[in-house]
Order: sequence, then structure tokens, then C-alpha cells
Amino acid sequence: MKTIIYAIGDIHGRDDLLKQLHENINAYHRSRYPEAIGEIVHVGDYIDGGAHSVEVIDRLMRGTEGFDSTCLLGNHEAMMLECLETDNRQAWYTWLSNGGDETLTSLGISLRFGGYDPSALGKALGEERVSWLHSLPLYRVVEPYLFVHAGIAPGVPLEEQQTKDLLWIRSRFLESDADHGHVVVHGHTPGDEPFVKPNRICIDTGATSNGLLTAAVLDGVNPPLFLRATGRPGKTG
Repeated sequence: MKTIIYAIGDIHGRDDLLKQLHENINAYHRSRYPEAIGEIVHVGDYIDGGAHSVEVIDRLMRGTEGFDSTCLLGNHEAMMLECLETDNRQAWYTWLSNGGDETLTSLGISLRFGGYDPSALGKALGEERVSWLHSLPLYRVVEPYLFVHAGIAPGVPLEEQQTKDLLWIRSRFLESDADHGHVVVHGHTPGDEPFVKPNRICIDTGATSNGLLTAAVLDGVNPPLFLRATGRPGKTG
């Protein structure tokens, strides 16, 4: 039985858009592909920037009824996981300056008093969320697609890719016209619209900056279609 994949771009704490997009996907799939298996692949960056990071994590942990679900690790989750292990000022500054302050607010943590406290962060998240975050894979392959957060280093076999590249790469990957062996479906680099090239599909459309969350509909044969959830730009929607 054919599987239809719905790949969702960077969410960044916009639970309102994620809820809307899941509903749109469900309605579309039931209407267009009632006999097909549906899988939702989220390509990372669930937290930071928007005001409802905890709600996004909890929604993703619950899954979407009637669909298989895959959640990949994004660089923002990786930054928070690093802060769970250290009180290093540079690690925390990097995370907080990239929207982590909004995630702390959603967790009820204030930096007004005291220093950077990994134990307080872990306690606020709770064991179940921390375990889930640690379980997130770096990529998923469903032929002919490779789903990953940021992209890959061109010319490097998948098994030899560096974690930093999978989570952070931009120009070397974005400017490459190389055949990567798969069509790489990724987020990390926001644009006003999805970006499609023969070797890659970018689905980060700026959930906070544009108020737009996008899903690519992929069947392995036809060009991608796109479903959207729209709201006001900003932290809360």
C-alpha cells in the first residue's frame, strides 16, 4: 500500500499553526488518499522563538491519530539538550540568543535571579520530555527522499555526515547542484515560500517571522504539493 508523506517545516513554538496544519493534513488525506498510509515527518526546530514551545513538544509526543509520525532533531533542540548538561555561559548564551528565552518563559523559568541552571531546566521539562528529546533521530530515509533538519555536506556519504552539518549547514548545501542520491527535504533556512530544486526541497517558511507553517505532500513520484497553516507573524500568533 502506498505511503503519502507530509513533511512539516520549522515550528518554533507556534502550536496554533501546528494544530491547524495537522487538521489540514488530516482532512486532505482522508479526502484524497483514504486507502493510503499517511506519515507525518517533522524536520526539527519545535522550540524557541514562539511562545508555546512546551505545547508543541507535547502535541508532537502525542502523535497524530491515524498517521505514522517521525520527529527529527533540529539545531534548536540540540542547543537546549546541551544546556541540560552544562551551566557553561557560552552554551546558554548561544541558546538564549537564538530564541531559547521564549522556551524558558513557556517552562515558567526566569533568569532574573541566579545563574544558568541545567537541573532547573530538566525539572521543568520533566523526564518524559527529556527522554523524548534525546530519542530524536538526525534523519530519516524514505526513498527517494532524505529528511533532515538543515541539509547535508555535498559529496559525503550519509553514514559519514557530521552531526553539525546535518543540524546547521547552509551555504555549501544550499548552493550545491550535486546529486545527493536522494531528494533532500529540509528546513532550517526560512523563506517566504517553499523552495524546490531537483536535489532538495526547503519547507521552512518562517512560522514566527511570516506566520506560515508549511507541509510538503510527497508521494515519491509527482512534484510536491504544499499545505499551509497561516496566522499572524510573531511569537503567539
